[in-house]
Amino acid sequence: MKFRITPLNFGTAFFLFLAVYIWINGAKITGSKYEHWSGTIALVFILFALVVSFLDLMLRNFFPKTKSLWIVELSFITLATIIFLLVK
Repeated sequence: MKFRITPLNFGTAFFLFLAVYIWINGAKITGSKYEHWSGTIALVFILFALVVSFLDLMLRNFFPKTKSLWIVELSFITLATIIFLLVK
């Protein structure tokens, strides 16, 4: 299997970094009232990383060309960001 760098790889790495950072430093860095929930918040980010990596594997099977894979994954990230901002 050939290793290809995709946008969702960066997303997975970001979520894993965030989970480890919150696990080590605690949720007090957010300045919210949930500073005792550090382990739970870190586990949620690990779950996000697992979902994103699974989605990356699924999209790799559907789009064998790297260029089309990048376009689809960037579109997915953009759509998810827009929905997140609209709900927020």
